[in-house]
Amino acid sequence: MAISFPWDSEVPAKAPPPEPLPQAEPDPKPRGRRPRLHSGRALAAPRADSGTAWLYFHLIITGPAAAVDAFATAARGAGVTPWRLDFGMLEEDIFNMAAAQPPARRNLSIAGCRILARQFRERVERRQGRAAALVGRCQGCPFDLHALLPVPDAILDLGPSHPDALAWLAAHWGVTDRLRQVTRLQRPKPGRRLPKDSSVVGYGFFAGGDSGGGSSPGGDGNSGETPAIAVATLAARWPALRFRLQQRPLD
Repeated sequence: MAISFPWDSEVPAKAPPPEPLPQAEPDPKPRGRRPRLHSGRALAAPRADSGTAWLYFHLIITGPAAAVDAFATAARGAGVTPWRLDFGMLEEDIFNMAAAQPPARRNLSIAGCRILARQFRERVERRQGRAAALVGRCQGCPFDLHALLPVPDAILDLGPSHPDALAWLAAHWGVTDRLRQVTRLQRPKPGRRLPKDSSVVGYGFFAGGDSGGGSSPGGDGNSGETPAIAVATLAARWPALRFRLQQRPLD
């Protein structure tokens, strides 16, 4: 979540408009197409936070039609991890950040900093409450790791940034954040001819994590986290199905 504070009011001076450049021959059109969402919009990686590398994946699942349908039903969820946040600590952290600003940059009094922190807490509390209320009721996300491999209550109590919570996610999901921009692929390619009475379901999503972490699948040099551990666990729990996880380029 990007935070904008009242003291961040400096506006950079406008640079003079650049001189017009001479016209050049247009570059040849690049080959291939960018991956698109089911709505037809071109994909764009989620906004990168500090230390986060987002990778795009396709997960293709094949097997007996009944088993594929059962998995697709079980995989649906809210796409939300219902962390229990310490809102009191959050409010205190925001207050300390605001009050610590030099007086020349701070537009608020100390009392105003306290009001800002309380308003920020209330906003986050409302947002988190609405998100947590969707769990178990909403199925808008077609492939929800928390629905398939739920985070235990004891881990949820720690909050999303606690080292033990991150360790649990890394050990059980392979990623330390929820999947983003999850879509069900319209025409997934099974990679081979399917037997009679077999079916296929496919998902596209972004997975993100510490850019200093392990290598991505395929050995292309990109770094980031992958949900390979979660996929391996799901494959063991659904032995009738075949799971194929592939990192996909955006270009």
